[in-house]
Amino acid sequence: MSENKLEYERTPSNMCGVTMSAGVEGNAVAEVMGEKEGVEITRFPAMVRIDASDKLEFDLDEIAEALGVEEFTPEDFEIETSTHYGRMVKMDDRVLLFANPEDAAEAIGFELPEVNQ
Repeated sequence: MSENKLEYERTPSNMCGVTMSAGVEGNAVAEVMGEKEGVEITRFPAMVRIDASDKLEFDLDEIAEALGVEEFTPEDFEIETSTHYGRMVKMDDRVLLFANPEDAAEAIGFELPEVNQ
């Protein structure tokens, strides 16, 4: 990985993540995710970055509890997310991000076609 986090590289990083607004919801998501092993939280004045190697799993019930609300949906999550990298899989109770597209396909039961090289 590059010494400068904002420098572009053409090599796979095996990372995935989201950038969220640093409002009530985004900060609550960051607090919940910051307690998970291998998750890196980077705070900026108006946004929060949440990054991890291989996979990120956002448990929407945990986030709802942290916010003190009855429900936090995948759509609520998307509203707070300004951008993401990795393959996103939305389920009723969680949002998953995968660095590897094959892992995302496996999570949803999608069989990728074989590629002959």
